[in-house]
Amino acid sequence: MGNKIIAPFVGMVMAMVLQSGSMVVIKAAMNDDFNKYVLIVYSLALSTLLLLPFLFLLPRSERPPLSFSTLCNLFLLSLCGSSGQIFAYVGIDLSSPTLASAMLNLIPALTFVLALLFRMEKVEWGHFSIQAKVLGTVVSIGGAFVVILYKGPPIFKAPISSLSSIPLSFSPHFNWILGGFFCVADSFVASIWYTYQASVIKNYPTVMVTVFFQLLFSTIQCSIFALIAVRDQSAWQLKLDTGLIAIFYQAIAATTLRYLLCTWSVQKAGPFFCSMFKPILIIFTVIMGALFLGDDFYLGSLIGAVIIVVGFYGVMWGKATEEKCMIIDEERLQSTCQNAPLLHDKHVTI
Repeated sequence: MGNKIIAPFVGMVMAMVLQSGSMVVIKAAMNDDFNKYVLIVYSLALSTLLLLPFLFLLPRSERPPLSFSTLCNLFLLSLCGSSGQIFAYVGIDLSSPTLASAMLNLIPALTFVLALLFRMEKVEWGHFSIQAKVLGTVVSIGGAFVVILYKGPPIFKAPISSLSSIPLSFSPHFNWILGGFFCVADSFVASIWYTYQASVIKNYPTVMVTVFFQLLFSTIQCSIFALIAVRDQSAWQLKLDTGLIAIFYQAIAATTLRYLLCTWSVQKAGPFFCSMFKPILIIFTVIMGALFLGDDFYLGSLIGAVIIVVGFYGVMWGKATEEKCMIIDEERLQSTCQNAPLLHDKHVTI
């Protein structure tokens, strides 16, 4: 059992390193005056092109025809993904990759809130699992407010400090708060995406096809947004700089390779095991941000991140306990159904 866990463990650690690198590379490109909206479009377009050959390698039997309703659902799902990416890039530009990585741990809590709002989850306050999920949600959201509103003194001060590429006249502290709320918006949209994706995948289970069309639609959506938002035509010109490195890194490492690692790890060890690695994203991002961007690490970020992670594990523990209880109940029900005919036959014989 230990050997079976080692490979997914390494896979998920690599996936988190790639995601941390993604945030740092994005920030570096924006610090180098590369437009964030153009970066999104080029990265998505390249990811779509990279995935296209794999689509044709799929057997025809594994590619059922796409209905108009499925395409509409994929378009709406892509709209969630496009909005989330724009929010994330603006949030990273205004604040830091460390804050953005901390906010990603809000996704389970916000998903639980959405499930309650849309009555997708039954609330039985007497169960420990529900209590843990509610408490974990409240703690996570409280931790997010600590990270956003309380910056505090720097714990680690880098020799050079990074600056936001957005030329706003606001104070750096206001930019930090605004960036934090954009990162929360990204996590909220991601929660909607996860919830909506579950129903879409259930109706059309071919993952490769759904991912391709999501990337394709997101490329179109973000292109329209970028053409409206970016008036400077020279921003679309590619040069041998950090912007070009960011595009290739986002398309190859942060999207394609990370997706394959996460998918493979989920197949080997299950989604719950893989979700436990999300908090270590903060550690890798802090280290990379300090080494490559000269980002300072603040006391508020440390306190808030710890609170968010505690809430994250509270929600995940509640979810795991709930799933375990459901499995036990199903086994009991199956056992009852199997024993019922035997009792009936015994009664007849007598």
